[in-house]
Amino acid sequence: MPIPASLKDTLECTTEQITDYFTHFVKKQQICDDDLRSAIEYSLLNGGKRMRPLLLSLVGEVLSIDKQALVPLALAVECIHAYSLVHDDLPAMDDDDLRRGNPTCHIKYGEATAILAGDALQSMAFEIIASAHFGEEGNHNKHLLIVALSKAAGPAGMVGGQSLDLAATNKRISLPELTHLHELKTGALLKVSVHLPCLLSSSITPEQKQILLNFSEHIGLAFQIQDDILDVISDTQTLGKPQGSDQKANKSTFVSLLGLDKAKKELDKQHKLALHALRSLPYNTEKLQTFTDFMVTREF
Repeated sequence: MPIPASLKDTLECTTEQITDYFTHFVKKQQICDDDLRSAIEYSLLNGGKRMRPLLLSLVGEVLSIDKQALVPLALAVECIHAYSLVHDDLPAMDDDDLRRGNPTCHIKYGEATAILAGDALQSMAFEIIASAHFGEEGNHNKHLLIVALSKAAGPAGMVGGQSLDLAATNKRISLPELTHLHELKTGALLKVSVHLPCLLSSSITPEQKQILLNFSEHIGLAFQIQDDILDVISDTQTLGKPQGSDQKANKSTFVSLLGLDKAKKELDKQHKLALHALRSLPYNTEKLQTFTDFMVTREF
């Protein structure tokens, strides 16, 4: 399923904005090593679905947040995501040589430069937020934005999930353990993509914020389940990364634990729970509902 027409403009605009912002930001960094700069740009700008920036932008739109204030947040999240992919692809981790249909960073630039590019993208994410202007109220809460992204990216979030994933390789883990693993590894960055716009809103109630966070948890699991399904039924060209890599690495997945049919039923369950959360909000969430539908029917 291609990106729905109702989301295409937002996705294209968000992608263009974060690319422009990142390009100008990198120029200001005065990076002394050309290979490092090239590896950084390659890792962030070399395609990708941009689902996290799109989700952040859509939530910001629902909450009537200034679009210009959303750009550095969307870019910061994508920097964290890009750095995580660079490191995940390394021989010491998942040892992949294809990402987004192109050679992985360490294949193109070497392991040492890839590690440094990932390190740079991580630190740049926080500098982007720290140096951005979010208006008077947003600037007052800037520390909350940095803390939220730090937690989502760190040992209690994405990094912790990756650690659990490595520990579970060549082992059969339980469904609750697998769910927790992906709530951290995959779900944390999707959840913070919802959380950050909430921190810029002066009108959202604690109850409404919690509903949005619940939505993000369901969409995070749905995203991962669909990934696991596609790893089985899709192909390398469509995915832009090696098909069957999870099975080859002997990792537990929702498909390996539940079987394909039950994994699809669990996907449908998380899809419905996410939509139910959105429909209980006093906002126009039509685009977020379309985004949710796309997340569970995408083919890449």
